[in-house]
Amino acid sequence: MAGSTYCASAYSGDAPVAEINVTPLVDVLLVLLVIFMVTAPVLTGTLNLGLPVPGPQRDTPPPRAELMVQASGAFTLDGQTLTRAELPAALKALVQAAPNTVVEVGANADADYQAFAHALSAARESGVQNISTR
Repeated sequence: MAGSTYCASAYSGDAPVAEINVTPLVDVLLVLLVIFMVTAPVLTGTLNLGLPVPGPQRDTPPPRAELMVQASGAFTLDGQTLTRAELPAALKALVQAAPNTVVEVGANADADYQAFAHALSAARESGVQNISTR
């Protein structure tokens, strides 16, 4: 006994009823959804990542050096005041003494940005492999 939500008096006996049957539409959409769910993981690309391999444990951390840019434009490398011309030579000597040295480059709050950029550039050109900013 199937019923309709339409009033029976609105229809005459043999007249066709204009109702849309949505069951086949829902079936087709569900099949398409399942197809997309199955094929989507297959179609996504993969990334070829070279994950780091853990190496041997280091007993001692690498040496650290602190390079500060002062407000006056001077540079301080581990407490020793240097001029702009002396900085590259001091950094090269530091790298030759210990190649894995971590150089922390910092600046005074009133220091010029150009001097800070010069300190970073001088460290990079001197062969420092590990540069840290703060």
